[in-house]
Amino acid sequence: MDITIHHAFLPHDDPEASLAFYRDTLGFEVRNDVGYDGMRWITVGPAGQSGTSIVLHPPTADPGITDDERRTIAEMMAKGTYASIILATKDLDATFERLQAGDADVVQEPTDQPYGIRDCAFRDPAGNLIRIQELR
Repeated sequence: MDITIHHAFLPHDDPEASLAFYRDTLGFEVRNDVGYDGMRWITVGPAGQSGTSIVLHPPTADPGITDDERRTIAEMMAKGTYASIILATKDLDATFERLQAGDADVVQEPTDQPYGIRDCAFRDPAGNLIRIQELR
């Protein structure tokens, strides 16, 4: 089988803040920006990796969720416990410095983990946890 990850989804509650963070701070390309019924889906991804994208989506766009579920999602996003993603880089220290200079919400500075990786963590404007591992 030949299977790849094409899209991953992360919620956003402020499309302009998310767009600025992923485009300007992380340096991702904007691949699509679609509005519908007062909502926006923004697709971003790393330059040179057109086959892998993150779709920043309105978390309550699903018509099948209840009002209670919408409130729960909003509460979890506010606490930073709703969604996460792990990215990777060859130079963790330089990446961390760029994110810190861009006023990213730092959760953990670069750290050698006891399970064999070196990583850092921060939150995007919607509260999503983003860990970045160093490729060795």
